[in-house]
Amino acid sequence: MANLRAPRAGLAREQQMKVDNAFDPEEAVKCLVWIREITGENIPVETVMDDRQKVLDFFYETLKDGFLLCRLANCIVPEDMQIKMKSLTFKKSTNEAFESARERSRLEIFCEKIMEFGVPETLTFQIDSLYERTNLVQVYCAIRNFGMEAESRPSFTGERFWPKKAEENKREFTEEQLKASKSVIGLQMGTNKGASQSGMTFGKQRMITEK
Repeated sequence: MANLRAPRAGLAREQQMKVDNAFDPEEAVKCLVWIREITGENIPVETVMDDRQKVLDFFYETLKDGFLLCRLANCIVPEDMQIKMKSLTFKKSTNEAFESARERSRLEIFCEKIMEFGVPETLTFQIDSLYERTNLVQVYCAIRNFGMEAESRPSFTGERFWPKKAEENKREFTEEQLKASKSVIGLQMGTNKGASQSGMTFGKQRMITEK
């Protein structure tokens, strides 16, 4: 767990500080507000909005056990993709090692579920990013991408909360257009038209003598 890890030092500490400094409390709050609206869970985020560090701590503590994220997924994904919240993974354990393993499993299930829903793997987060608190920026970006994916579906009829997802702009070209493009020489390719070696005097000329 994050509170049991040895403090980072040297370059690792500098890198972690850069990641933490990139944390946007407004974006994190927006994610928590959206999760509250979708799930109906009581998330008193307003109590920490006046302090950046409090927002960071609250965001981490609220999401790290994976329960809330899995409830969020179940509120959005189709019925045939629902997470089985009554399985052993979602039962609290008094054994710290068991509970730690289950919390990580819940986060993994959430990431797998949103990928199955349509969020690219590169736009999700690694388990340690949240559980070990190494990159919370990656976490709220994944939640935002999940929200954008959900709002892009034809079945979505509610008020838009996230920016509109970029849509595919597929272009169709005729066979003649494709052939015509092959005759075009890009400026970066250069050209050898009119090239010659006239005027080149670099280096000593090779002397050819008869024996």
